[in-house]
Amino acid sequence: MAGRFAPRPARPARPARTPGAVVPGPARSPEGLRRRWTPPEGGYDLGLTLGPLRRGPGDPTFRAEPGGAVRRASRTPAGPGALRLVARGGGVDAEAWGPGAQWLLDHLPDLLGGSDEPDAFVPRHRLLVDALRRRPGLRLCRTGLVLESLIPSVLEQKVTTVEAYRAWRLLVRAHGEPAPGPPLASGEPLYVMPDARTWALIPSWEWHKAGVDAKRSSTVLRAVRVARRLEEAAAMEPERAAARLELIPGIGPWTSSEVIQRSNGAPDAVTVGDLHLPGIVGHALADDRHADDAAMLELLAPYAGQRHRATRLILLSGRTPARRAPRMPVRDIARL
Repeated sequence: MAGRFAPRPARPARPARTPGAVVPGPARSPEGLRRRWTPPEGGYDLGLTLGPLRRGPGDPTFRAEPGGAVRRASRTPAGPGALRLVARGGGVDAEAWGPGAQWLLDHLPDLLGGSDEPDAFVPRHRLLVDALRRRPGLRLCRTGLVLESLIPSVLEQKVTTVEAYRAWRLLVRAHGEPAPGPPLASGEPLYVMPDARTWALIPSWEWHKAGVDAKRSSTVLRAVRVARRLEEAAAMEPERAAARLELIPGIGPWTSSEVIQRSNGAPDAVTVGDLHLPGIVGHALADDRHADDAAMLELLAPYAGQRHRATRLILLSGRTPARRAPRMPVRDIARL
């Protein structure tokens, strides 16, 4: 389920001090390429817009810095790049580093929701009217990159988010590369995810140590072997993009929807097959916490063309059914 929460600002790290020691300040940033983007009139929320791109609070490719700045690293067609974004004065200031810096800045408006059309959404339920009023700055991002959303989505198949986030974190840190640009204010490194060849060369025991079973790792391996063809889907209409992704065994409607919501900015891509989403939508719109996919799609029918936006607003409304069962246990297959 993409984008339930906005990124939580990171706490500034406190360097260890010894008596009489001088704590050094942050290193001076090497100059990067810069661009300023001004969103269309109306509210704009940088955190909500980019929130779906963060895979957990420890995502090594994404950091929310103190003061509201966002840093993220991507592997672009031009090479690795890093981007720092700050919302100020009614616009967003961006600075980019690395071989992929120009590509990131060229695609900045799409990433920040510039190609989104929020006015196409007409709320028909009181809950959505209220959610839209309280979250006027929500825009749907479009990264233009498929693999960076596909791999973590595959890792999230049939497991808890805790397990999936841990796997993504361990694999990217072990096999990715440090992101270009200055260090984070916290001193933590930012990473660019591995390229397709590196993913393909990760040995089976490394997947196992990260808690990824053979089914999911095999799906990733099948996907990276045709990475170039999959990346072409970012320029397709959402339906065609989903169909191309689903040609890969192990990628079904749940995974393809999670990907094109991010890579294509698809406002109508509904995440079907999710364990929790039908009950959340049913509870919010019809007081039916036992709704299935069919009931969810029926409830969302008035929002055809904007069903993903409707579910984002429902998730952001906070109206979710009370938990009545224990959480799914976290499995540690690395111990098997």
